[in-house]
Amino acid sequence: MLEIRGVAKSFGRLTAVEDLSVTIAAGTIHAFLGPNGAGKTTTIRMCVGLLRPDRGTILVDGHDVAEDGVAARQIMAYVPDEPYLYDRLTGREFLDFTARVYGLTRAVFAQRLGEASERFSLGGFLDQLAEGYSHGMRQRVVLAAAMLHAPRLLIVDEPLVGLDPRHIRACLEFLKDVANQGGAVLMSTHTMATVEEIAHQVTVIDRGRALASGTVAEVRGTKGLEERFFELTEGPQGGDAPVP
Repeated sequence: MLEIRGVAKSFGRLTAVEDLSVTIAAGTIHAFLGPNGAGKTTTIRMCVGLLRPDRGTILVDGHDVAEDGVAARQIMAYVPDEPYLYDRLTGREFLDFTARVYGLTRAVFAQRLGEASERFSLGGFLDQLAEGYSHGMRQRVVLAAAMLHAPRLLIVDEPLVGLDPRHIRACLEFLKDVANQGGAVLMSTHTMATVEEIAHQVTVIDRGRALASGTVAEVRGTKGLEERFFELTEGPQGGDAPVP
């Protein structure tokens, strides 16, 4: 579903991502783990077409994101690390706008809005202007927007930040539903317990390089995932130099 082939990205003299290759199959949840500044968000932004790789190729269901971005984005949804809404629109208006961008009929939009509203408890504020939303409320609306067109690829960058325990559970169930219905999920997170709970595959990234990749069991080996993570990122190949 998502293929990252030998991708590299630099900003001036700073190498953010270096020769990264990852394949994410349909029906799976793949987690990126890494310290702050490891290159995870840069990689995600290349996957969704916000940045162009200096080298390498990114394919979404066979579509080159750099060369055929419209076709690639039609089947994906992206939840960034900061939930951006238009402050002078209500949540309902923002979701309606999103549905129109994806060409949903009014009937389909109404059905999926109801499902998303129930899952993320939007009813209490959906008709208020977004300028008054808390971070968690914004995050719930952005997650609801990602549900609307039933994406086959869902890319989420730190999706649990700002959510209370109830809506963390709702978000994780959403991710699992996408995978269970034959889609693929790429998730960046710092939460080890979440990775161990729902991820099928994990890639540990530091300084723009993949240090380990495989199933959660393969990456952690005989140790806990947290211990293995620190061993990888604090060892000779890891480091503290930040990248975007």
